[in-house]
Amino acid sequence: MRISVVDVGSNTVRLMVADAEGGVPLPVHTAKWRLRLSEQVGPGGPVPEEALERLVEAVAGASRTAERWGASEPLAFATAVVRAAPNRREVLRTVHDRTGVPLCTLPGEVEAELTFLGARRWMGWRSGPLALLDIGGGSLEVAFGRGRLPDFVASLPLGAARLTHEFLAGGTDPASRDQVKALRRKVRHQLRDVAARIRWEGPRTAVATSRTFQQLGRLCGAPPGRHGPFTERRMLCSDLGDAVGRLAALSAAERARLPGISAPRSAQSLAGAVVGHTAMKLTGLESVTLCPWAIREGVLLRQIEDGPSWWAEMVHRSDEAAVPAPVPLRLASTSN
Repeated sequence: MRISVVDVGSNTVRLMVADAEGGVPLPVHTAKWRLRLSEQVGPGGPVPEEALERLVEAVAGASRTAERWGASEPLAFATAVVRAAPNRREVLRTVHDRTGVPLCTLPGEVEAELTFLGARRWMGWRSGPLALLDIGGGSLEVAFGRGRLPDFVASLPLGAARLTHEFLAGGTDPASRDQVKALRRKVRHQLRDVAARIRWEGPRTAVATSRTFQQLGRLCGAPPGRHGPFTERRMLCSDLGDAVGRLAALSAAERARLPGISAPRSAQSLAGAVVGHTAMKLTGLESVTLCPWAIREGVLLRQIEDGPSWWAEMVHRSDEAAVPAPVPLRLASTSN
């Protein structure tokens, strides 16, 4: 049996097709379509018509590709940029009508739960009480738990693209000292309560997921991707602090020449580094393991283990719900 997942993020649409035999999602094909939605949609702004057209084309292409690889209809979801858009309903309806794929939006807290599930399965039970950090384009997800699903999760409006637009898009490149200081102050304020909870829980292991953390890890000396997913990759808080200073001193174009920093993400790399470093400092995490499994693997695991009904419920909730307001912290269900 093959299943597939489509992840509509702030920069790209990513497809993963996986074999599901034996209860483990083993990738057989991946593909991506670069949209850069975050460059066309301001925080909380509508998805413009041109961007919607490109989104439809990408989802249609992903659906055709999944079919060619023998997978069932993709489990398709969109993250913070679409979730917060005032024309979210129109976007989801248009994609469904024109591609046949029921695209849905997941609440940030559900994203955190699914990402935690993927990371927990990758790290194994030997990791013990586990803390998770995931920096997306529009939001930062934080989770902690001792079991299969987290004991609590938080989704905060601290995405790298969002904060770049809010604090670092004023025409100054490199960013000014005052801009970086204001950005860090915002992150500290938003993270204060969540960080206190992480410190209180005292995790045995901490993991970081997302392309932002992967690129920052490479900048801080982690082995490159060509060494394979089973190579251990760790990042120290102190090294990330040094990286913030390096990135702040450079323009976006200059950052793109650094190890690990891609040109499409160079502009938001500074904001991502500030969020990551501040989160690690406030939570007392001296290091994190860079985990290759995240939300897409979490979606596939839930589909394998819990059957299709849970995803049907996600799609139904997305169709019925209004645009969700940010929820700083909640207790997550640990039931299956």
